Amino acid sequence: MTDKKISATRPITKDREQYHLEVKEGDVAKTVLIPGDPQRVERISSLWDESREVAMHRQFVTHTGKYKGADISACSTGIGGPGTAIVIEELANVGAETFLRVGSCATLKNEIDIGDIIISTAAVRLDGTSKQYVTPEYPASASYEVILAFVEAAETVGVKYHLGISASTDSFYLGQSRPGFGGYTQSMSETLIKDLTRANVVNFEMEAATLFTLGNIYGFRTGAVCAVYANRVRDEFAVKGESDVIKCGNEAVKILAEMDEQKSGKKYWSRKLC
Repeated sequence: MTDKKISATRPITKDREQYHLEVKEGDVAKTVLIPGDPQRVERISSLWDESREVAMHRQFVTHTGKYKGADISACSTGIGGPGTAIVIEELANVGAETFLRVGSCATLKNEIDIGDIIISTAAVRLDGTSKQYVTPEYPASASYEVILAFVEAAETVGVKYHLGISASTDSFYLGQSRPGFGGYTQSMSETLIKDLTRANVVNFEMEAATLFTLGNIYGFRTGAVCAVYANRVRDEFAVKGESDVIKCGNEAVKILAEMDEQKSGKKYWSRKLC
């Protein structure tokens, strides 16, 4: 008996798992935290009431468990839009519906400090991946329920937070106005921060535009919360705030679960449902 033919259009493993993530139906919760760093997955799940490693393949590490009674998963994307799109596509194939990025960023605002957190309301699409899905004019906006959940989570955790529009790039160096090897640069890179600041963009990061664009196309809830590691105006850098952003991510999952219960069959949440 020959093995069943596997389509090149929608590749899966011989065990019927998603090709890149190696997860299958029943492995992940409907709400998933998606950090870039694979090591951050373990730091996220260490705060859960219970957790188990579901899969570890390439840059993609997946854990599933419970946090304060809420079903929860975490899956790393690696850096940038391509890995993020793979994670969203393959997690959606096995039942995920809400995706919360938990990451790091650089702020473009002088008044925002290293270690603060930024909750993205939308993203400037300076990436390439989202343009493979839809015209550049299509909006990359976060889901209002997720934004509200992140705000409540930040208040609960007691961290200093800010809301605003992010700029998602495919390049950490020239794409974010840093010179390349040997000082290489381009004129657009030299003016980018000024232009974005004038447009009231608050931070650089590398995944939100892809996340928000796919979420809007497919009807998924999405959001992003990032710890500020760099202030580009003050030329400061320090790895600070990761534990706070992780706590906010976990707490937001619990809050979203409570919001879903309060809906009682309604499609959208409002304060009157509390």
